[in-house]
Amino acid sequence: MTMKVLVSDTIDASGVSRLENESGFAVDVKTGLPPEELKSIIGQYDALIIRSATKVTADILEAGAPKLKAVARAGIGLDNVDIPAATKHGVAVMNTPEGNVVTTAEHTIAMMMALTRNIPQGTLSLRSGQWEKKKLQGREVFNKTLGVIGFGKIGSIVADRARQLKMNVIVFDPNIARTTIENEGFEYVSLDDLFARADYITVHVPKLKQTVGLLNKAAFEKMKTGVMVLNCARGGIVDEADLYDALMSGRVAAAALDVFVTEPPGEHPLLKLDNVIATPHLGASTKEAQVNVAEAAAHQIIEFLKNNTVINAVNLPAVSGDLLEKLSPFTTLADRMGRLLAQFSGANITEIKIEYNGDFQGLDLAPVTTAAVKGLLTPLVAYQVNSVNAASLAGEMGIAITTRSETLPIDYTSLITISVTSGAGTHTVAGTIFGKKEARVVRINDFRLEMIPTKGHFAIIHNLDKPGAIGSIGTTLGTFGVNIERMQVGQQGDTLRNIIFLRTGSRIPDDALAAVKELPLVKDVTVFELDE
Repeated sequence: MTMKVLVSDTIDASGVSRLENESGFAVDVKTGLPPEELKSIIGQYDALIIRSATKVTADILEAGAPKLKAVARAGIGLDNVDIPAATKHGVAVMNTPEGNVVTTAEHTIAMMMALTRNIPQGTLSLRSGQWEKKKLQGREVFNKTLGVIGFGKIGSIVADRARQLKMNVIVFDPNIARTTIENEGFEYVSLDDLFARADYITVHVPKLKQTVGLLNKAAFEKMKTGVMVLNCARGGIVDEADLYDALMSGRVAAAALDVFVTEPPGEHPLLKLDNVIATPHLGASTKEAQVNVAEAAAHQIIEFLKNNTVINAVNLPAVSGDLLEKLSPFTTLADRMGRLLAQFSGANITEIKIEYNGDFQGLDLAPVTTAAVKGLLTPLVAYQVNSVNAASLAGEMGIAITTRSETLPIDYTSLITISVTSGAGTHTVAGTIFGKKEARVVRINDFRLEMIPTKGHFAIIHNLDKPGAIGSIGTTLGTFGVNIERMQVGQQGDTLRNIIFLRTGSRIPDDALAAVKELPLVKDVTVFELDE
């Protein structure tokens, strides 16, 4: 089957070639598509590669379902992707944070030096025939204090480069442990302390609800007079109107901006100030970076579609193809157990408990948990359920998911037990792997059995433990042309009842089911099916 990939923004040709040269892949490059046109064609594609121009909205994702499986951003920022909507529709969203970190960090340092030494203003002055040495006098960065807000991949590189320039670097990042920053040789400070001490302040945080307007009027008032501010992260992290006021008042001596709330910014007040330098979002714009992110995005899509390997996804955990291969027998078993439990549990599920017992070779079992939830929800919800949206759908439905691992003595090398509580009570299924990969369900509620959970038709019958019970059931089903392919009989603890597990060659029709239920020794019949 051919996987179709749409590239809707301009990326380096190396990324497109990587896709074109991959067996089983077809790629279309269609840039600058109006939203309605993108919406009309997105349903044809398995994956979408974007940069910052394409807006992947809820409408686009709705139109892409159920075929669209992944969106890869050739770059870091995902402001233009509706991630909750993508998760809801089972679409993995990935970015390429490694590809342009050095480029963006270097651009920040370049902007700081250009700002400090008035390089853009000097160039313009010379071009106008002037020689303004005194007016354009700069200062040294040596021994100045740089405040770095955000010590992620880019911020940490900026800090390191600034240290090589013999600057004093102080760092604030509420999401990274103080010890981590101090072990890298930098001083960890509070945000207010950073504002008070820094000669230069640079932001390297993602654009989130809590970071929009992070540098605002209140923040500028806490800064030392004459501070220089840099933003090569995302437009809006620095409040542009408040920055303008701070520049006009002299609290901020100068600013360097690579990003704006609206891009391009048009006739922007900040661009009319002599103490502001700006670039048109060039942080990631080097040949090396564009090659890196294009090839990384192509690689992500290939690995995800071919091998289910998750690389740098923001809405599901990273999982390698090697781990998935090792877990494959267990994920298959868990999926089938979940589908089986869905037959008994019905609607109004409130809790899923998953217990792992025995030797799982130290493997990360999170994908197995996801497979169980996916299997359970697939027959119950209208959305296509996959590894991306299974947990979030369960959350929306108010289902609590708990897991536990034990090493208690059991009869199997490894055992997975799943219990589901719903309006119909609590039902439990346990399963194991025979040999290397043969899945078996070994318990349904209190009934121990050995069931191969493949596609088929099944029934569980509770009957009185008296002569003739089993014979009457077989005879009745035979009368209706239902062939019994497999039968197992177990005894309940009180010894007065048996439980019979049947696999039948076809679905038991309603009239046959009614006839079995009318048999004097039969107390209850539950029929269920498993699909592929």
